[in-house]
Amino acid sequence: MMMTWRRASQVCSCRLLNIFLFLLVQISHITQGNNVPSPIPVGARKNRTQNLVLPPITTGDMESPITQPQMFRLQFLRLLHSRRSPQVPLIADSSNPIENPLFQADVPSTTAIESCPKENIGKLKDMLKEENIHLHTEDSEQGKLPLLILSLKERSEEKRPAIVFMHGTNTNKEWLRPWLEAYASRGYVAIGLDSRYHGERADCKTAYRDALISSWRNGNTMPFIFDTVWDLIKLAEYLTQRDDIDPKKIGITGISLGGMHAWFAAAADTRYSVVVPLIGVQGFRWAIENDEWEARVNSIKPLFEEARIDLGKNIIDKELVEKVWNRIAPGLASKFDSPYSLPVIAPRPLYILNGANDPRCPLGGLELALKRAEKAYKETASPGNFKFKAEDGVGHEATSFMIKESSDWFDKFLKQEDMTT
Repeated sequence: MMMTWRRASQVCSCRLLNIFLFLLVQISHITQGNNVPSPIPVGARKNRTQNLVLPPITTGDMESPITQPQMFRLQFLRLLHSRRSPQVPLIADSSNPIENPLFQADVPSTTAIESCPKENIGKLKDMLKEENIHLHTEDSEQGKLPLLILSLKERSEEKRPAIVFMHGTNTNKEWLRPWLEAYASRGYVAIGLDSRYHGERADCKTAYRDALISSWRNGNTMPFIFDTVWDLIKLAEYLTQRDDIDPKKIGITGISLGGMHAWFAAAADTRYSVVVPLIGVQGFRWAIENDEWEARVNSIKPLFEEARIDLGKNIIDKELVEKVWNRIAPGLASKFDSPYSLPVIAPRPLYILNGANDPRCPLGGLELALKRAEKAYKETASPGNFKFKAEDGVGHEATSFMIKESSDWFDKFLKQEDMTT
C-alpha cells in the first residue's frame, strides 16, 4: 500500500523521502551564515551553479520534523519536475533590446504604472544601466528566459535590493518599462521578464492561447502559471548570485496573471523575501463550488471552448472548468489553492491588493485563504508582515493607489537596515 505524504515524512529510511529532500534542496534558500555561491557571469557557457544548501531537516522522532510549508514546497516542486525538460546549466547570455515587442491583444494602458513614485533625476534614461539577458532555465523551446534589468549607473559597490516585475496576460516585459524605471531611479535593481509564450517567447499573436490548448490536449506542459513559476525559481538562483544584489532583499510583484506568478513564486521559493500580488490572488476551488468561475474562464475562453468541444458538451459548466484546471495546472483548485499557498509565505512580508468588485478575483473566494494566512502570520510572530486591501469600486484593474501602496510596502521592508524575516 502506497504511503501517504505525511507517513513518508515520518519514515527516515524511506527512499521516497530521500527524493523529497532532494527536491527541497532545489528550492530552499541559502541559510544565514552559509557562503553564497560565486556569481554567474553573462556569457559563461561552461559555468554551472553550485547546489544550494539544505536547511537542517530531520524526520520522525527527531528534533525538527518537516514543516507544513516545507511539505507544500516539496509537493509543488515535485509537480514542476513532472513536466520538465532536461536540466541545463544556469547560463546568462547577453541579448539585444527589443524594438517592437509582441502584444497578443490590445496594448493596455500604462497610466497606473507611470504613476509609480520615482526620484527626480534629470535625464533619468541616461543615468540608467540596461541589461538584456537570456537566462537558460531548461532544455526546451521555452527554456530561455528573457530579462530586462534596469539599475542606476555609477552606484557604490554595496549590494542593492531587487524587485522582479511580472506582466499580465498578452503583454510583455517591455510594457513594464515605466515601472522598472521608477524603481531603478530609487536605487533598486528592477527586473522585468517575459512569462511563458509571451514577448520574445511568443512567435505569433495566438502563442499563449495555443499553448493553453496544447496543454489541455497533451498534458505535458503547464503554461498557465506553473511553468513560469519554474522560471522564477531559476531566476531567484541567478539573482542571489549577482554581485550587485543583496540576496536577502529580493521582492516580487505583478499584475493579474503576473500577480498569480508573484503569489506562487513566493509560496514556492523563500528567496523572494517580500511579495505584493496585484489583482491576482483568488480562490479557484471556491469559484467552482460557488459558480463564480465565469469571469476567470472568459479571460482565456478559447481554451475552455476547445475543452467543451473535446468533451462533447453543449455549454461550459463547472465540471468542465474543474477538469481543465486539473489538466493544465494540477492542484490549482485543490492542494495548491490560496488557502494552502498563502499561509506558507509567512513570515515574509505579503501585501495582497485586489479590486473590491473584481469578478475574476471575487472576495468570497478569499475569506478562507485570508483567515488561514492571518493565522500563519500570528503563529510566526509577524502579524504586521501581512496586509490585504480590496480597493472600493474597482474591478479587474491595477490602479495608481495599488502602485503607490506596493511601492511603500517594498520601501518599508527592503530599504530598512534590518529587514524583518
